[in-house]
Amino acid sequence: MASAFVKSERLQKLPPYLFAEIDRKKKAAIAAGKDVINLGVGDPDRPTPKPIIESLQKNAEVRSYHQYALDQGAPELRQSIASFFQKRYGIALDPATEILPLIGSKEGLAHFPLAVLNPGDISLVPDPCYPVYRSSSMFAGADIYTMPLLPELGFLPDLDAIPAEVFARTRLMFLNYPNNPTAGMADRAFFEKAVALAHKYGFVIAQDAAYNEMYYEEPALSILEIPGGKEVSVEFHSLSKTFNMTGWRVGFAVGNPAIVGALGQVKSNTDSGIFTSIQMAAKTALDGYDEITPGIRDLYKERRDAFVSAMRKAGWNVPTPKSTFYVWMPCPAGISSTELSGRLLDEASVVMTPGLGFGRTADGYIRAALTVETPRLLEAVDRISKLTF
Repeated sequence: MASAFVKSERLQKLPPYLFAEIDRKKKAAIAAGKDVINLGVGDPDRPTPKPIIESLQKNAEVRSYHQYALDQGAPELRQSIASFFQKRYGIALDPATEILPLIGSKEGLAHFPLAVLNPGDISLVPDPCYPVYRSSSMFAGADIYTMPLLPELGFLPDLDAIPAEVFARTRLMFLNYPNNPTAGMADRAFFEKAVALAHKYGFVIAQDAAYNEMYYEEPALSILEIPGGKEVSVEFHSLSKTFNMTGWRVGFAVGNPAIVGALGQVKSNTDSGIFTSIQMAAKTALDGYDEITPGIRDLYKERRDAFVSAMRKAGWNVPTPKSTFYVWMPCPAGISSTELSGRLLDEASVVMTPGLGFGRTADGYIRAALTVETPRLLEAVDRISKLTF
């Protein structure tokens, strides 16, 4: 009789994936007949804009696109990315060497440590964070050094608190601004300090810019705008939230050509590129950025203002996020994030994400995603207001 299967040690070290666990509990509540309001996973509820869909429909008929895509991405898409970057950030990029389309930014972030880290190197990982930074560093055999995101610093890490001996072993630093889950933003001075440290100690910065186009007041910066930033950084962008394209799985990495090329080498050994028709739709999205994105930002700003105002009236301490479509809220005194999220689901049929799922320093917070229509957001607040903590 065959022995029982045992997962690899690297998988055994991982905690359950946060969003899969939330989805399981949500589905169980729905199966039990509850009217669940899902403010958990950050998945836009509005459809992909029509011009993007029409582009896919048209290009799906192009016979040559049915074959393997180029590993480096379609030249037309890379040129549109370069044009977008020049217009949005004032940065000139070489489409041939400094741009790499991705099967979603998550895929790129997950593969990137394999291009940079050797076993025993240190990966600087923020806490709280998008879980893939931690898991991908572990898969690469790195030692993880946690950088707590401090509320008193606007949810930036205190880079001065990291010991020199840690920096000496560091090969990779993950940053994510605008930040998921905290909605914190990084200013120019912070990026300048991070870039200076990368040059001093010889490590690479992976800046996850998935929410760069989801700002409400001041546009978010690119780390490539910082003098010397391109030499030490790769920035990961996503079309998922910017254009309501989460299911399409398309994003891109930009930055230092040698580092982008190393990621491309990993990808050439792991995938065969993005369906070219989807790449043409992504080109349509980026070419139409100025027409498409203002309405999406306005929608989430309206939802943000309504939700934050209602929660404050209900007695909650809720800050107003300046970016992303997340609201990062302190839990009531004496209640952990897992306890609070459990009570919200069980007693109010409202799904929110416990801070602990993003890192051990975040157990005092809970995250709401503004991915339902305003009336449902207000209904969620009404249900929550009836609970006693």
